Amino acid sequence: QVQLAESGGGLVQAGGSLNLSCVASGRTVSTNVVAWFRRAPGKENEFVAAVTWGGKRTYYGDSVKGRFNISRDNARNTVYLQMNSLKPDDTAIYYCASYRGDFSAYAGAYIYWGQGTQVTVSS
Repeated sequence: QVQLAESGGGLVQAGGSLNLSCVASGRTVSTNVVAWFRRAPGKENEFVAAVTWGGKRTYYGDSVKGRFNISRDNARNTVYLQMNSLKPDDTAIYYCASYRGDFSAYAGAYIYWGQGTQVTVSS
């Protein structure tokens, strides 16, 4: 089993920044890619960004390219999502997720999920 715990959400004004963290514990060796998804009220999960533990490859959703940056600290089993130039449309619950396979932007591929952290961007 792998446990994921997000933190760092909050309320920020448009144009501001937040840095989310996802700490993994348990059998983290059984996972390969860690991704961030978000879910806004009334909408489906949207892929935000992903990083592989070993390959250092990163992936981004079109709506966040150039504004968000994903990174990981293997020693701390932590993945970060630095969010800059935030917009009201970025308001959502942000989840980190992980699974053993290769990168996928499809939420259904991921087995392990955190509880989520709320990000609210005011205009």
